[in-house]
Amino acid sequence: MSKRIAAVVMSSRIGQTFDGIVTGVNAHGTFVRVLKPVVEGLLAHGQDGVDVGDKLRIELVSTDVRRGYIDFARV
Repeated sequence: MSKRIAAVVMSSRIGQTFDGIVTGVNAHGTFVRVLKPVVEGLLAHGQDGVDVGDKLRIELVSTDVRRGYIDFARV
């Protein structure tokens, strides 16, 4: 699913919580994937101490459809 389409789909779900898995950690941030629906976004809050493969409970905090951004926070 393209990032913009994913952001559109998720925009009505801000505030909902999901099970996610950390898929990447680099200088740009920590990235998590939700499996239902399958989308990936930035772990914008609560990324300290997480590593690739960690399973987390995350909350959708914002989307930016124009830029295709999805931001999550650790619950």
